[in-house]
Amino acid sequence: MMIMTPRHNPDSTGRGLLLSSLMLLAALTAVAILTRPLTPIDETRYVSAAWEMWLRGDFLVPFKNGAPYSDKPPFLFWMFQAGWAVFGVNDWWPRLVLPVFSAGGLLLTFSLARRLWPQHAGLGGQAALVLASALLWIIFSTSVMFDVILAFWVLIGLHGVLAATDGKRGGFAMLGVAIGLGVLTKGPVVLLHLLPVVALAPWWNPGLKWGRWFGGTLLAVLLGAAIALAWALPAGFSGGEAYRNAIFWGQTANRMVESFAHRRPFWWYVPLLPLLLFPWFLWPAWWKALIQHRREGLDRGSRFCLAWMLPVFVAFCFISGKQPHYLVPLFPAFALLTARLMTGRTDARVGLPALLAAALGGVLILVATGHIAALHRQVVALPPAWPGWVLIALAFAVWVAGRRGGEPIPNLALLGAALLALVQIAAMHSIEPMYDVKSMARAIKQVQDEGRPVANIATYHAQYQFLGRLVTPLAEVTGASATQWLAAHPEGYAVVYLAHSRQLAGVSARYKQPYRGGGAVLVNTQTAAALLAAPAE
Repeated sequence: MMIMTPRHNPDSTGRGLLLSSLMLLAALTAVAILTRPLTPIDETRYVSAAWEMWLRGDFLVPFKNGAPYSDKPPFLFWMFQAGWAVFGVNDWWPRLVLPVFSAGGLLLTFSLARRLWPQHAGLGGQAALVLASALLWIIFSTSVMFDVILAFWVLIGLHGVLAATDGKRGGFAMLGVAIGLGVLTKGPVVLLHLLPVVALAPWWNPGLKWGRWFGGTLLAVLLGAAIALAWALPAGFSGGEAYRNAIFWGQTANRMVESFAHRRPFWWYVPLLPLLLFPWFLWPAWWKALIQHRREGLDRGSRFCLAWMLPVFVAFCFISGKQPHYLVPLFPAFALLTARLMTGRTDARVGLPALLAAALGGVLILVATGHIAALHRQVVALPPAWPGWVLIALAFAVWVAGRRGGEPIPNLALLGAALLALVQIAAMHSIEPMYDVKSMARAIKQVQDEGRPVANIATYHAQYQFLGRLVTPLAEVTGASATQWLAAHPEGYAVVYLAHSRQLAGVSARYKQPYRGGGAVLVNTQTAAALLAAPAE
């Protein structure tokens, strides 16, 4: 893909780079859909929750395997159902919802740059390109998860914040809408992303009238609460007492109390940043530009980005319940700051990111040729070697372009996007069979259509419900209850999970497959009982 960088006009350059970022997103979405399925546990669970809502015609309460599902609010599930209402129930629409919101995030980042630095035409396109090629943003823009949608609402809210600083009355209303829809997307965590930058507004935008500013913020929070409660109150009454307690307590105070149990150390995110923000965080020119910009004095836009990014990052460091994707809504701030730092710098070398990409290409070749035994044993089949060679060639081309004074941001963006695409292509035949459970789900559907009950002998995450279009829940049984269920249903079947995929060959099953490093088999109850009674390997 060619990155469009017209030089004759800064505005046209920015629009060209924005278009390039959208093209990168479209290409990466196509690669993701073609190379990997909806994967358990998370993606299949979320689509299944929407599927069960669809079956019931209940658009208030999400369900998982026949029971109210309180872990997540309903906005993502509503988006799935909206597409199904238009196109019919299908597998592809849930794969497109996140890329659509990611594209919206790129557009909002582009326009946010114009608000923050109106004197730097074209900076918005660079920010969008940085964002579209940052590794974590790419991954979760093409995954069925909540965080990119949450980032979209955060960006909407920050547009409202900037509008409010300009004295526009609708700014606080926009912030309130973003808070409400952010709560409906992923809960009250949206407040953690929005309120620090609001509280620090006197630092990045001196001269505000404190009373009006914080009064408007309070009204925005109340508006957001009203929007969230418009769903939560009727859903709580409809879902029953346990569900009501879960969404009003478990999603707020209880979750925060548990998250301070220090399950992971406070520094856990720090060593991940070079990977999550590849290739930008490992770019020496970025660090040099940051030091220079700090010495010259931070402008309003840079302060805004730091007020948005740093307090939230520190808060997540001290909250022990950590996952990489929690940081996704911070990535637009990083992209904006990166674009500002690199403004006017066309002499930046890209040697280190290119070298690391080439090294990864070498690793892919070694894996493909069976020279890394530890990885060889973890895959179903060896990957092809050509993606590794292509990555090495591309890294060399980016390095040469950098030496010749080529535009560093477009070159690195192409390298970052291509790296993830080639890794997915290389891994497609190696790990996809361990995560594609569609055939297993269809086999379960056939058994249920015969009138036979099916149990899942483990904690069940509803990974088969949507892919098999199941209308009957599976019995979730473990331990002693599994033995009792098998004895009580001699005509039934059960899904049993094996510790090692090599055990599959010795099992006579209705269907069997490698599954997440082990194996999964759909067997009759007699075979299931024998497998459970066998000594563990």
